[in-house]
Amino acid sequence: MKNPSFYRRLLLSTALMLAACYAQAGTLTMLENPRWRVALDPATLEIEVTPAKGPAVPVSSGVGRHRVSDLQSTAATASWEWNDGAYRIAAELDDGDLNLTIHASTAGELMLLRQPATAIGRGLILPLAEGHYVARDSKIWRDFLLQQMASLNTTQDLSLPLWGLDHGDFSLHWMMTNPFNNRLDFNADQDGSGLGLKLSHEFTSLSPDTPMTLTLHLGGADLLAGAKRYRTWLMTAGRFESLKEKIGKSPSAVKLIGASHAYLWGAGLIAAKDVSSWPAFLAILRGKEALAINLRKHFDADSRKVLAEAGANLGKYQETALIRAFNAALDAIAREAWQTEALDVQRLANRYGELRLEATQVFARALTADPANWGGGVSIATMEQLRQAGLSRLWIGLGEGWEGGLWHPEAIAAGVKAGYLIGPYDSYETALPLGFNPDWATAHLGGKAYRECAIVLKDGKLKSGFNQSGHYTNPVCMQPLMEARVAALQEKTGFNSWFLDAYAAGMLFDDYRQTAPMTMARNAEANAASTRWISENRQMPAGSEDGNAVTAQGIFFAHGMQTPVIGWGDKEMYKDKNSPYYLGNYYPPEEPSNMFKAAPLKALYRSIYFDPAARLPLYQAVFHDSVITTHHWGFDNLKLNNVGRENELAQLLYNVPPLFHLSAGALAARLPQMQRQDAFFRPMHERLAYQALTGFRWLSADRQLQETRFADGTWQVANFSGKQQVFNGQRFPAYSVTANTPDGKTTVFASVVKHHGL
Repeated sequence: MKNPSFYRRLLLSTALMLAACYAQAGTLTMLENPRWRVALDPATLEIEVTPAKGPAVPVSSGVGRHRVSDLQSTAATASWEWNDGAYRIAAELDDGDLNLTIHASTAGELMLLRQPATAIGRGLILPLAEGHYVARDSKIWRDFLLQQMASLNTTQDLSLPLWGLDHGDFSLHWMMTNPFNNRLDFNADQDGSGLGLKLSHEFTSLSPDTPMTLTLHLGGADLLAGAKRYRTWLMTAGRFESLKEKIGKSPSAVKLIGASHAYLWGAGLIAAKDVSSWPAFLAILRGKEALAINLRKHFDADSRKVLAEAGANLGKYQETALIRAFNAALDAIAREAWQTEALDVQRLANRYGELRLEATQVFARALTADPANWGGGVSIATMEQLRQAGLSRLWIGLGEGWEGGLWHPEAIAAGVKAGYLIGPYDSYETALPLGFNPDWATAHLGGKAYRECAIVLKDGKLKSGFNQSGHYTNPVCMQPLMEARVAALQEKTGFNSWFLDAYAAGMLFDDYRQTAPMTMARNAEANAASTRWISENRQMPAGSEDGNAVTAQGIFFAHGMQTPVIGWGDKEMYKDKNSPYYLGNYYPPEEPSNMFKAAPLKALYRSIYFDPAARLPLYQAVFHDSVITTHHWGFDNLKLNNVGRENELAQLLYNVPPLFHLSAGALAARLPQMQRQDAFFRPMHERLAYQALTGFRWLSADRQLQETRFADGTWQVANFSGKQQVFNGQRFPAYSVTANTPDGKTTVFASVVKHHGL
């Protein structure tokens, strides 16, 4: 070799060039601090993390190779571009957080993470509704997620924009700090025994400069570590509102503290008890008075037949049929007056009272003298029964909407006087065309709202509304109408609370209308503005469905977090009337079977939603002292008769209120169960409503003994097993919740719920 130094220089130069090329094309970049080390591949975003006291975990196997350029890195940061500047990615290691930021130059969807099955460790921490723990070897959960939850919209399907990985001595938690336009897809690994997932984000033309941001948090053995980190992030970002702060702006909301929740049915003008003379009632109804003629026009064929055949002595069936027909016809006449092309909210608010006065005059000799005392479920009598039962704190929602308040303002006033919060189930999410399903009164918002407030999809089509009816609406566009209708209804009814269907359910849309486009983020802000306006401007504490984190601002309470909608679309549960699992339908109006009929839950859904060993208070760890949550109205405390015990104990362990459906016929039978829950829940909630839920752990190997802890030092233990259990010398009875307060007092709630059904 004539010139060895030349060749050495050539080899060194080549090696440096190759190293530079590999660095740009896919060698690992290392970020490190005393807590952990992160190795990431800039070309694929493959990520492996190694805690200081733990094994390496491959949290993402990469998403496909991209061309890398402009790679820059330090011990704690790295940044680079993909595909000649199409994307700009930055990674930062900040103590226990790995922060990722991705900017895009054009609209489109980008896969960000591909989490292998091995990343799960012992189990997956998943905020479906209140929260679940998916054990690594659970075939039931793996099959359920792959078959029924394979693709998740992260604002609507996750209650919190995060998920976690349990590795025993430490845990890892992904937190989507930009929660919008994301999708999680579950997939089976190669041998089908494990569960992987993919995270994708859509960069939209509506907000081209908005980056996708997400954080991987290294936590300890605490399964709630990710939820707690998210709570801290919300506070730092100024997005957390405590109950105390909200009550300061809407003082009557203090009545929610310690309150059980109930939906009241039977909103019609009269009940059978209000008929003082059936012969006179029949004679007038068959007569020539204009109101009677108009009522008969709205009777269906069966009701007309009952009216024609009714004799001097009516049977129970005939009385019930005629009362239902009378009330339904009055509703229909009232709706005809205001369900017009141009919605007149004052006409809506006034028409029911006008008809009540007319019915009072026309049927004077057939009905009891004072219409203030008329009514079945929605009546002064119901409010008095609740008051006499010693239920001093209640939130009462009218399940049929605000019409019951227009027929019976005196009943609303009696409830308010008793100290209750009373509001209607109202809705502005779906706008129906004129003439379509007039019984869905809340969705008739006028022709302008139907046409001009509809969500416009990316392809220019209008977004179909609930159950493919009408159109889903833009809340910014709906705000003036919502404010006008709510104000008019409040003034006529005296409601002192409100429930807005779906506004807090995380069901968000990008609206591509040319004149006033709206991003999902703006949609969430507008939803919060609507509920906040009701709570603060009208001084009526407002709630909504679910309470998902991205839409939790602005609400005091939410229905659907503790028990969500279950099995939606399952034919046996929702369609097959011969199935033992059939939940019922919206009939009869005064006591609809889908709310009152007890039914067993299928074994699969029992395991998924009610197995105590698979439940975690993730949502409560973030929002316990901010949003009061309970069950979805389709699944109240008494609906599912083979999981009632687990339902009751978990609810009390998490310190959330019960929910009951009430009617004139069912009230007496349900009062004792309401009183039992109230006796334990109310004083505990009065103590804990303003306290954060700070801890959760399993106290037994079978996970049937569970503990929650709160910021004031209170701790509660639920024993979900059928035998007494002992922990640290304290005995916990079978099927019980034991509350231990800092003053040394112990209170025990023993469940007496029996299992029924299949």
